[in-house]
Amino acid sequence: MRGHRQIIGNKSTDEFRTPTVVCSARRPKVVKGLYYKANKIKTPEEWDKTSAIVPCGSSDLTLRKTLAHHHALLGNTPLQFAGLERYTQPETMQKSRTINTALGARPFVPVPRVQLQFQRNLQDVRITRTGKPLVKVQGGRSSIGGHTATVFGATGFLGRYIVNKLARQGCTVVIPYREEMAKRHLKVTGDLGRVVFMEYDLRNTQSIEESVRHSDVVYNLVGRQYPTKNFSYEDVHVDGVERIADAVAKYDVDRFIHVSSYNANRDSPSEYFATKAWGEEIVRKIYPETTIVRPAPMFGFEDNLLHKLAKMGNVFTSNHMQERYWPVHAIDVGSALERMLHDDSTAGQTFELYGPKNYSTAEIAELVDSEIIKKRRHINVPKALLKPFAHYVNKALWWHTLSADEVEREFLDQVIDPTAKTFKDLGMEETADLANLTFHYLQGYRSASYYDLPPSTERERQEDKRYLHVLDDQ
Repeated sequence: MRGHRQIIGNKSTDEFRTPTVVCSARRPKVVKGLYYKANKIKTPEEWDKTSAIVPCGSSDLTLRKTLAHHHALLGNTPLQFAGLERYTQPETMQKSRTINTALGARPFVPVPRVQLQFQRNLQDVRITRTGKPLVKVQGGRSSIGGHTATVFGATGFLGRYIVNKLARQGCTVVIPYREEMAKRHLKVTGDLGRVVFMEYDLRNTQSIEESVRHSDVVYNLVGRQYPTKNFSYEDVHVDGVERIADAVAKYDVDRFIHVSSYNANRDSPSEYFATKAWGEEIVRKIYPETTIVRPAPMFGFEDNLLHKLAKMGNVFTSNHMQERYWPVHAIDVGSALERMLHDDSTAGQTFELYGPKNYSTAEIAELVDSEIIKKRRHINVPKALLKPFAHYVNKALWWHTLSADEVEREFLDQVIDPTAKTFKDLGMEETADLANLTFHYLQGYRSASYYDLPPSTERERQEDKRYLHVLDDQ
């Protein structure tokens, strides 16, 4: 049974005798915040004003309250007790010795707090372009310090990868959002308090400024693959980008990283590519040190490339799936965006991020069919018919099917800008190839009969071992 301490005092004179702490093995009951022995005292009136009992191992706050109440019963003031006055002051080891002497034979010793402190040196402090000091942190999910980053468009496909990489190293990430349910998966990307959500509207300048005013780096990932009833391409890629760039320039944010698109060209027949190039010109005019990133079509979980082909029962195209591009892994793009934050030499530069191998849509569709072990029909519709049909269907339905601009983009191959920097300029020599990760992202589309089969490349190797190959040297 838990022991208890009994403080014994005497009120023979105006002075209070130094109390002595003894132990009692009986479990006390509480009356008016104090303790008494249940087997001897029946009512509070029978309380012996010369004794009080407190539990052994009690906190210093409990002991201090008990002593103060005990003095009140004796008619003394707390100032008449030499140890109590010092006990109300901050605990130090020197004051603890005074308390221990006053408490007697079994003193109550407060346990000092043990804190691990890392010595900071001058090289741990980094001064940003605007003169803001940043303290380097050890890194890790629970680190406190480092950068404060605002990520516009974090609820999209690419956003989760960069938010996770920033939050797990101790950065404070501000996430502007429009819909409450669209941002909930980002709550677990960082430790408590590292991910901060702020509701905003792309047409509301004040909400945008509130999101960037405390940050030293801003990422803009906002973009639309298709127009909607509320937002056109120009509303998002031009007007919205201009408001964000104005807010960044107004509060003199250290770094601004703007994610555009491959094939960004003002003269492009695709409105998507044309407005992306228009947005690049605006941000460079407002904030010349903007880092522009042009990623190729990205693949990963919940992408718009592999999953789009895997979900469709019938694939409708206009160019016989002959569009060619260098698909890039979304995780590699997220790692590149993270490295740009710590490399000031990337300011004012343009990066083209693309994968190691060139594919056509038909080749990717063949990989998808072999991994999900399902054959889908491909139907080619002339552009003159499919483009106007997609235009009116996209306006009539409230869910996305196919837009006219997506049909136009099927006829445009990816063109690499030779003057732009790439992954190698960021120290990333090797990037993931789409063919090596198709099984990883598409296994869920298999039926139950084939779910546990190995990837298609492994099945081909196993099938090849069943045959004897005769090599003719002649």
